[in-house]
This record gives sequence, C-alpha cells and structure tokens, in this order.
Amino acid sequence: SASMEEEESWIASFCNVVGHEYFAEVTEDFIEDDFNLTGLGAVVPMYKEALEMILDVEPEDDSDSPGSASESLSDNPTGTSYRRQRGHARTASDYSMIETSSELLYGLIHQRFITSRQGIQVMYDKYLSNHFGFCPRVNCTSARVLPCGYSDTPGTETVKLFCPSCCDIYVPPNSRFQAVDGAYFGTTFPTLFLMTFPELDISGNGRKDVTASSALNSQGGRKGAANNTLPPINGVPANNIAPGLGKGKKYEMRIYGFRVNERARSGPRMGWLRDKPEDLADLDEWARF
Repeated sequence: SASMEEEESWIASFCNVVGHEYFAEVTEDFIEDDFNLTGLGAVVPMYKEALEMILDVEPEDDSDSPGSASESLSDNPTGTSYRRQRGHARTASDYSMIETSSELLYGLIHQRFITSRQGIQVMYDKYLSNHFGFCPRVNCTSARVLPCGYSDTPGTETVKLFCPSCCDIYVPPNSRFQAVDGAYFGTTFPTLFLMTFPELDISGNGRKDVTASSALNSQGGRKGAANNTLPPINGVPANNIAPGLGKGKKYEMRIYGFRVNERARSGPRMGWLRDKPEDLADLDEWARF
C-alpha cells in the first residue's frame, strides 16, 4: 500500500523521537562513506547489524559473505520496512541489542557529521530557527544556545547547552533532553560553529525578536536593524566577544539598596569570572607586536 511505501526512514524516525529535537538528520551519503566511520567498528557492538538498521538495509543471511551495508541495499517491491523484517529474522533480545547499538552508532556518526561542512550548515539553519532554545541567564537577554557535550566519550555526561554570549554551559530546561548523551554532539561543535560563522549575531535580542527565521538577516540579526559591527579583534567581531559579560551584565547582591561587599560572609563570590575589559582593544594580540 502507499502508506507502507511512504514509511519514514530509521534516521527520520530517530530524529522525530521526543527529546531528539537537537539532532540533525545525517545524510546516507555521509554514512556510506567508510572514511567517516573510521574506528567506530571497535566501539559499537554489533556494528554491522547496527549500520544496516540505520540505513534501512535488509539483514543478510548468516551464510552470506560479509560486505558493506551499502552493498546490501534492498529493492523490496512490497515496501515492507527493514525494521519489521529484522523483527522476524531475529529474536526480541537480539533486536533490542541491535536497536541500542544503532542509537549509539548514529550518535557517534552524528558527532562527526555536525563538524563537517554539510552538517554544520544543517545546524546553522536549526540555530536560526531556535531549535536549541535560549540562554536562561537574564543578562544574556535570550541569546541562542548550542548543544554540546562534556566529553567525546559516550556515557560520560548528558547533553548541555553552550551560550556564546556568556561563554557558559547550562542544563537543558526540559527533562526530556536529560536522556541524550552529550558525546553525540561532542566538545568541538560549539567552538567550530562560531569559528565557521564569525559574523553571526550571537547577542540576545529577546524571544519576541527571534521567533521567526524569516525576520532575520544573513548574520542572524533582525532584518532592518542598524549594523553596529565593530572592527574585529583576533579575527572575531568585537560585538561577538562575550556580549553577555562585563560591566552592567553582572547581578549585584543588595540589601535595602546597599551593595553587599564580596568580602562579606554572604557576599558574592568569583565575580571576576564574568568580567571583561571595558576597552576590548586590550584583548587584541596583534596590537602587542
């Protein structure tokens, strides 16, 4: 039937699961390139079966000679999904193990995909569409955040959100994201993303101003807004050097209007962590030579 033929792929199904909104859909061309999968076979159990499941490939019989998943793509005229065929070919416990391995394998492939030229562009579009949310810090005025991980090793920590405005990381506001492994996004992505798009407007414009990507210019700022871009410092536009930090961007503890001294027992601590020079030219490394 037509409904069977139009059944979504494993990748699309995985990305549509509640809690997987941060994930990008990795292209099959990227997965079928053996170079992009280097070393993953030693990390993921039941690697071959997991790769076949991700690519919606019919499982090979045990008597068949081993080959790449791309060589066993099926032209099944009935339109029966790979997952249903796999369910009949293996026991429920085998199926569960393969499904778990498939999620691990896809996550590790995803970590590599979003740092590729094609993948980082997909994440750029998701960033401008506010798929990752906003920084919960008040002084960041709803700056957009990026998903990241504490470690590149699976099972270390769940996904976190990096705010380029205050250069800090936060726990996702919704508990559904706390089951997502941070290694599936890795430690490299946020920094590489900002290096790839140095002109991107990372300052917070408020939720009402960034709810529709159609109202944004090519730098992620509001269309029609004045271009106040300052000269770059160390290759980065001065506007994008931690706009959520510095003077006037730190909360001051007060009692009846009097500021609490940081030496007081109940006073603020480590306030210098949110400082930045008033004159950003002090950060220019080229000016020292």
